[in-house]
Amino acid sequence: MTIDCSSKIAFIPNDIWVAITSKVASASIRDLYSLRMTCKAARDAGEADIVHRSVSIPPPHATPWWWCLSPEAKRFFDRCMAAGHPELLFREALRELFIRRNENVGLQMLNSAASTGHAAAKYALTMTLLLRTDDNDEKQKGLELYRELDATGSLVEGKARCFSILTISWPGEVQMPRIEEQHTVCASPRCSTRGHMPLLYDYRKRAAERNSVHAFGGAAHIPCIQCRADYDLQAFVNLP
Repeated sequence: MTIDCSSKIAFIPNDIWVAITSKVASASIRDLYSLRMTCKAARDAGEADIVHRSVSIPPPHATPWWWCLSPEAKRFFDRCMAAGHPELLFREALRELFIRRNENVGLQMLNSAASTGHAAAKYALTMTLLLRTDDNDEKQKGLELYRELDATGSLVEGKARCFSILTISWPGEVQMPRIEEQHTVCASPRCSTRGHMPLLYDYRKRAAERNSVHAFGGAAHIPCIQCRADYDLQAFVNLP
């Protein structure tokens, strides 16, 4: 339906149109394109950066296959990337870090996505920083991010989404970093679980292979948050 330019709706201020269009874009790309076809005001509002940052990006398994072949779709997603869409920045950061092995570019993108509050980007950044052995300040920043995710209840969501993208988007292409003894996060000599997280991870993994109930729970029962971070590092670098 095309709105008559003489109707009152055509005189809605542009900032209101942008707010409406952003809300629609956050629901689905299809709805965004339908709205933009209604009138010039909606079409113009759809060009705003905030709209392109708000677009709802479907998970990899739900993305139409023809999007990767469509020049129009490519131009649209390139525009979203240029506007700083956090989900697209997050996915591209993972590609740079764990496929192209371009750490500097990947970390820059991951920091940009994480700064918007994107839980999965924060989780991936946390794991990447905790794996640093050449910069204690960065490693400490990683632990602080991990504590923040844990305190806000975003840890499970961030981990699940991060793992999902890494295992589904590029099967067989991802090269996860190796983990060495010096990557251990917990450094407390008084911690009774320090150094035992690789064993716990192996136990959970073998239990999963047997479809045992002992495969579940991860390190949630461990009181030391640094040891829980060590467990998550084990799971992160051993992604298939």
